[in-house]
Amino acid sequence: MWKDFFYYSKSERRVILLLMIIALLLLAVWAGIHWLYPSSAPVGLSDSEEVNSFVAGLKEKEKKTHTLYPSKRKARIVLQPFDPNTADSLTLSKLGLPAFIVRNILKYREKGGIFRSPEAFSRIYGLQAEQFQALKPYIVIAEPTKVNTIVSDTFRQVRDTVPYIPKYPEGTVVDLNKADTSVLKRIPGIGSGLARMIVSYRQRLGGFYDVAQLQEIPHIDAGMNRWFTVVPGVLQKIQVNRASLERLKIHPYMNFYKAKAILEYRRKRGKIKSLSQLSMLEEFSEKDLKKLSPYLSFE
Repeated sequence: MWKDFFYYSKSERRVILLLMIIALLLLAVWAGIHWLYPSSAPVGLSDSEEVNSFVAGLKEKEKKTHTLYPSKRKARIVLQPFDPNTADSLTLSKLGLPAFIVRNILKYREKGGIFRSPEAFSRIYGLQAEQFQALKPYIVIAEPTKVNTIVSDTFRQVRDTVPYIPKYPEGTVVDLNKADTSVLKRIPGIGSGLARMIVSYRQRLGGFYDVAQLQEIPHIDAGMNRWFTVVPGVLQKIQVNRASLERLKIHPYMNFYKAKAILEYRRKRGKIKSLSQLSMLEEFSEKDLKKLSPYLSFE
């Protein structure tokens, strides 16, 4: 067929080529339009019926759900005799009281409140006058018991059995390094807690060398110092060249880094003979050494 094409004249061949090009252009335009604007297939009758059936099923299911589980069910009110001092939340709710009023009643009772008359119950926050008038014939308040009186008497008896600790008169002076907790509690302003803190701190220090060291304990001011004195020469000293890391760092004026520095110095240079050697360690300031000096032994 292509061979016959060359038997046409030159002008005839041009016309045929032009027609073929036009046909190709039209075909390309038609394909482009369908690609840019695809037409959706129409829903057949069977498809439409299937959609309608599905929607109807959903509506029927929703109707059954609302019938079986109503969104808001009105609670049934049951008026019956009740004691506002003992009735639980369920009983109060059945009387038709809203939840917030029930909470107010329970909170009032938790704080020790007692309804001694129906009029006292009427003053509960949120309770309307109409609600109170409807409930008033059913309010039954039991006679007050002697429980509170019994509890008060019990506490009074316990208090009376605790021995009274007389305080020292003004001008009394106590040895700070020898006083135990029973002696310390007799000082005005010192109770059991502070007495235990003083004894515990004294044990960690190894004894007090100055009454002013009391201010290193929380809640003890300088005004307390007038009750104490310190006898010199009773301190428990730390053997710097023998003490372990645990023994060194437990002292209030030490810490892990100071104790570690002492052990490293002993390991590298041998025994420590004086404070001057410790002063070369950056972990110890002049203030640290001044506080520590009464507790250190270089034997």
